[in-house]
Amino acid sequence: MRLKKSLLVTALVAVVSLVNPAFGQQQPYQGQVGRTLAESKEWWPEPVRPAAGSPNVVWILLDDVGFGASSAFGGAISTPTFEALAQQGVRFTNFHTTAICAPTRAALLTGRNSSSVHEAGFSHTILSAGFPGWDGRVPAEDGTIAEILRDKGYATFGVGKYGVTPDEEATDAGPFDHWPTGKGFDHFFGFLSSQTDQYKPDLIMDQAHVKPDGRHLNEQITDKSIDYIDREKKAAPDKPFFLYYAPGATHAPHQVAAEWSDKYKGQFDEGWDVYRQKVFAQQKRLGIIPANAILPDRNPTVKAWASLSPEERKLYARFMEVYADYLTYTDHEVGRLIDHLKAVHQYDNTIFIVMIGDNGASKEGTFYGDIDRSLVAKPMSDAENLKYNLAKINEIGTPDSSEGNYPLGWAQAANTPFRFWKSDANSEGGTRNPMIISYPKVIGHGGEIRTQYGHVIDILPTTLELLHLTAPDTLRSVHQQPIQGTSLAYALDDANAPSRHKTQYYYIFGSRAIYQDGWKASLAYPNHFVTGGPDAGKQFDENAWELYNINEDYTERLDLAKKYPEKVAQMRALFEQQARDHQLYPLISWDDVLNMRIHRSKDSKSLKEEIDKIGAHHPDTN
Repeated sequence: MRLKKSLLVTALVAVVSLVNPAFGQQQPYQGQVGRTLAESKEWWPEPVRPAAGSPNVVWILLDDVGFGASSAFGGAISTPTFEALAQQGVRFTNFHTTAICAPTRAALLTGRNSSSVHEAGFSHTILSAGFPGWDGRVPAEDGTIAEILRDKGYATFGVGKYGVTPDEEATDAGPFDHWPTGKGFDHFFGFLSSQTDQYKPDLIMDQAHVKPDGRHLNEQITDKSIDYIDREKKAAPDKPFFLYYAPGATHAPHQVAAEWSDKYKGQFDEGWDVYRQKVFAQQKRLGIIPANAILPDRNPTVKAWASLSPEERKLYARFMEVYADYLTYTDHEVGRLIDHLKAVHQYDNTIFIVMIGDNGASKEGTFYGDIDRSLVAKPMSDAENLKYNLAKINEIGTPDSSEGNYPLGWAQAANTPFRFWKSDANSEGGTRNPMIISYPKVIGHGGEIRTQYGHVIDILPTTLELLHLTAPDTLRSVHQQPIQGTSLAYALDDANAPSRHKTQYYYIFGSRAIYQDGWKASLAYPNHFVTGGPDAGKQFDENAWELYNINEDYTERLDLAKKYPEKVAQMRALFEQQARDHQLYPLISWDDVLNMRIHRSKDSKSLKEEIDKIGAHHPDTN
């Protein structure tokens, strides 16, 4: 018995040594185990240490911003921190996300398409389904960037919005496999759901919920980032870190600290039509968009600003002022992080990858803007909605504004120069987002622009190439699926290099698109899940595919489907092939989501309670 116990202890020690994250991937045991200690030879695997001088990595991912919002890409909202990073590094203007938050985040973290990693929809119960591509549970064979870098000797931290933990597991009882700490993050401070109140967030730290301290969440996550970095550098000065900085901003609710809430007073009184024209001209001046680009007509469901009443203009301008304040404040908090990295001499040796949005600007504020969840309890007429919001105009942006989202016209303006908005996977307005790569020690291109086609799955392989690392075949003894993204590092030193990411599919609850070598075929789907939104009453036609030549028609104005029906058929077949290859089937629409819930609910009251739980306007689990 004593010998068996001794052998068991020896075996356990060996196993722990081999799989401990500090030691990276498994190594064959190279010692000798004899009957006695004299006949044995001790051995421990060498800890994995990054090469001397390995850079830190900071990923910054904002939420619901829109292509034409940030001044770093020609927008009218001041973002000096992002401008400085862009000026030091490289701006990518042909970069894409999935059109909605959870699929984008799952694809970003894994370097694989969202349906390939089970996140074609959401991890929320009401927006997931019991199929491999749809169950909302990122599998172990699709390891995250945090898991990869931790096994390469990096400290790994995450703050802000996570968004890919199943509802059923998002309690302090766990299980924690799909929490950030179960996906490679040494520490995480933020929230698990799709949105949260910025002053009363549903906050977690590591593997437990914690009480918020009453400050704005942006300030809290920045302080926590600084704390994580300082603690790690004090204990191991030469150990690099990976930080995933993902604020809830600028997702609803649009809430901003009082000292920021009036910085744009009066600056949007000219309205969304003038905003689009001015930003479009500025984007051309900066070279963000081609000189031959044409501004599309206003989306058909958006009213002309000149047609609005004085009361509507006053109200809607205030919504946009607060949104702009919110984005500028978020840029300021990122600036605090940057300033600290400079102060502790880590800035120059840090790779920054900044994604200004996980999808297009949000259409979820409906036609009128949204202050609280009143529409959930009682749908209102146009006149009632205007009267209600005007009475609460001073609450916009405050902690009392539980929903806080601007009206539809500002969503299109924030997406300048593109049509449509968040969740429209068929449109560049849903999928195109600004992206910046900055590496002060190495990259010095003075804000040059890159137009190579890119997608969110490309960020992980880009990061690994910049670090001179390869994706592992196994993580924690689990064989890994191949990375599906294409590194964009080739474009950093060659503005004229041809795009290497050739084909990309898009699908969000019915809306879809397929891109290949400059051609794009797309099919819209009405989102009846958004109460009072722009798709109310629209019908779906599966044969109403559109066709665009993006290389020549930058803003998708000229539908070529009737001119080139053979090309449409070819692209449709390619989409179906991509859907099969990436376990996107079955193709679940917004209406399918509602029908599934109605079928599963015992009565309409229980369905309403389920929808109210997440909010009629937002996939949310507050």
